[in-house]
Amino acid sequence: MWITCVAAKSMNKYLETLYPSWGQRFVVDEVLFEHQTDHQHLVIFKNQQWGTVMALDGVIQTTEKDEFVYHEMMTHVPMLAHGSAKKVLIIGGGDGGILREVLKHKQVERVVQVEIDQAVIDMCVQYLPGHSNGAFDDPRAEIIINDGVKYVAECDETFDVIISDSTDPIGPGEVLFTSPFYQGVKRCLNAGGVFVAQNGVAFMQLDEVTTTQKRLSPEFNQVTFYAASVPTYVGGVMTFAWASDNKALKTVDEATLQGRFEAANLSCRYYTPAVHRSAFALPAYIENAVNGVAS
Repeated sequence: MWITCVAAKSMNKYLETLYPSWGQRFVVDEVLFEHQTDHQHLVIFKNQQWGTVMALDGVIQTTEKDEFVYHEMMTHVPMLAHGSAKKVLIIGGGDGGILREVLKHKQVERVVQVEIDQAVIDMCVQYLPGHSNGAFDDPRAEIIINDGVKYVAECDETFDVIISDSTDPIGPGEVLFTSPFYQGVKRCLNAGGVFVAQNGVAFMQLDEVTTTQKRLSPEFNQVTFYAASVPTYVGGVMTFAWASDNKALKTVDEATLQGRFEAANLSCRYYTPAVHRSAFALPAYIENAVNGVAS
């Protein structure tokens, strides 16, 4: 029996439904939680290979075993490129992984996290506690339950680094890939700051990359992408959007990154300064798409 968007205790397989003609299958050892929230369908289950797995609306969001790849690359690439970020804004990220990694940087004085759905935070704290690892209780963190587009349009403070850890551009996550959101991000970003966002698996979702590039470019002097391989985000490398008016941040040399990495006393399982630099070397099919060159 296959689980798509609706799970039940008797079901023992989960078929991801992100793509209409192809997907990945998970054996469900135990359904831990399933609920239709005001915004989305949430299911959390156990799998022998990946540990605890969370899916929203038929799409795998995170797993216990490989979350570190995504969260380290979403966080430490912008944080160490900036080098002195004291205020950070996280949009989405209800599992707490980005918040956990940001708070490892001791110079950070304040982190605001805007999540649309309190239920996602509550369930992740209960069933995926290692993702946040107590980060929601850190006094430097303020958690706001609100729509991300509304927040960046109305907030009265600015940040050194902004990270958009959203779902794919369907359902509630769709607005976090639009021009009004990017305009709001620009007004909330300090001069010399950097914005990053998850941008899907490029081989399967190349239109997300090109659309993001077109919508971000009017707002920032530099728009590019970097990549990482996250096993359960299948179909090739995952891309992350990068936008800044400070072009020097993208080209910080490896020695400088190494010094910042050591000073921060970080312990990472995926991120290294060498991986950081190489992550901006994109496959030709992505570069060609961004540059409007036919492949």
